[in-house]
Amino acid sequence: MLMPRLIPVLLLLNGRLVRSERFDTHQIIGDPLHEVARFNDWTVDELIYLDITREGGLERGRTDSGNRAYGTSMDVLEAVASHCFMPLTWGGRVSSVEHVREIFTRGADKVAINTAAIETPALMGEIANRFGVQALVVSIDAKAKDDGWEVMTRGGRTATGRDPVAWAKEAEDRGAGEILLQSLDRDGRGTGYDLALIEAVSSAVTIPVIACSGVGMYEHYAKGLKAGADAVAAANIWHFKELADRGGKRALQRAGFDVRMP
Repeated sequence: MLMPRLIPVLLLLNGRLVRSERFDTHQIIGDPLHEVARFNDWTVDELIYLDITREGGLERGRTDSGNRAYGTSMDVLEAVASHCFMPLTWGGRVSSVEHVREIFTRGADKVAINTAAIETPALMGEIANRFGVQALVVSIDAKAKDDGWEVMTRGGRTATGRDPVAWAKEAEDRGAGEILLQSLDRDGRGTGYDLALIEAVSSAVTIPVIACSGVGMYEHYAKGLKAGADAVAAANIWHFKELADRGGKRALQRAGFDVRMP
């Protein structure tokens, strides 16, 4: 049995790292390259970068403060990949096979797609056929409803009418190698994963499910795995707790999971 993975998710908005709450409140953290050096020293299993920029270009910022100026999001990816010594997934605003090819050329190991998968489902098969299913992560953003959940796109702004369980099944059938499952309601709240959502999606597919959204303490990771996730991810906790890799993995060990330690 494979060891469960512990994965930081880093959010990029106009070229700057940010923390997020409910997909609509963002606080600037800093330069995307600074975090890579820290995670190389820590024993994280993978990195996921998601570009959540909605419009406009990259902010130039003040380079005298140590922040690097980037021309495009692909420049950010290339800089990150050149310093990253672990598997790297890149997602956000992916729209074509040509774009995916550039992402891999710039150094990513996997690509995550969300809105494009809903709006152009055939793209999943095209990516899987060209680059292999292991390279395709389909990200599902789910919002709670009275009778379950609904898949959201465009950064949580557009309702699709799609059920995330059914959509995860279709994504697997169309070539997805993994599902990144995010809860819009839990994002940035620190109250724990949506365990019912994780259990429903994980039990419906055979491909790995990466649980995300809601981690506020290390003990939340084990609950996500027990609900059926194959890997556990988080964003904000990595920015505000020292040695978050060791704290998270020790909590998983205490819960009985075998994980890769320093």
